Amino acid sequence: MTDPQISASVFADRARASLDAAIEANKAAVASAARLFADCVAADGVIHAFGTGHSQATALEICGRAGGLVPTNRIGLADLVLRGGEDRAVLSDPLLERRPGLAARLYELSTPRPQDLFVIISNSGVNNSIVDMAQLVTGKGHRLVALTSLEHTRSVPALHPSGRRLADLADVVLDNGAPAGDALLPLPDGGALCGVSTIVSTTLVQMVVAESVALLMTEGHDVPVYVSANLPGGFERNAVLEARYEGRLHRGGF
Repeated sequence: MTDPQISASVFADRARASLDAAIEANKAAVASAARLFADCVAADGVIHAFGTGHSQATALEICGRAGGLVPTNRIGLADLVLRGGEDRAVLSDPLLERRPGLAARLYELSTPRPQDLFVIISNSGVNNSIVDMAQLVTGKGHRLVALTSLEHTRSVPALHPSGRRLADLADVVLDNGAPAGDALLPLPDGGALCGVSTIVSTTLVQMVVAESVALLMTEGHDVPVYVSANLPGGFERNAVLEARYEGRLHRGGF
């Protein structure tokens, strides 16, 4: 027998409700995050996005995509191999995220400047590498935007030795409103399916980008925005914009 609570339409309705609620709840946070984005770009800074696991999907939404800001850099575990000289076998270690000094090495490989901004994405906000990176960047004076689920992070133990969570360290917290565990549709065995965090998180990111560009334009700044490389002349136009940030934009793989 088909479960009436598990269907495409049920998920769509619940996802839409989650998105509407998050848009309303994050109005002030979006405005604050947009101010930080705009200030970073105006100061010739780069916006660095870091997330592990599925949170990398939201980092990709920030970095190097058509319609997005050019001065963006995605930090990922693959940087250890692609630019850090480590053997690719290191990426098969399921406990890599817990390695001592991981955040410091990834920070070093991202070659940030003092005016750069960091965006750290984690639904739970409690994993060691996430909190390590948040502590590191704020300790070095960078502004930090966190994108997390406050419901999830408040419902699980803090894993970091400091007892802190990502949300505790950020200048601005964007709350995607995802339930603990992320998924929306309950299963008979007690599990759930169909995650919603990425849908909401990517929308919040695009809202911040739109608002930050509006601020930059109002304040008379030239705004470097990507066009699709698959449009005529797009690749060449983007290359000219990227040249302003030579050596500062790193787009590692997974």
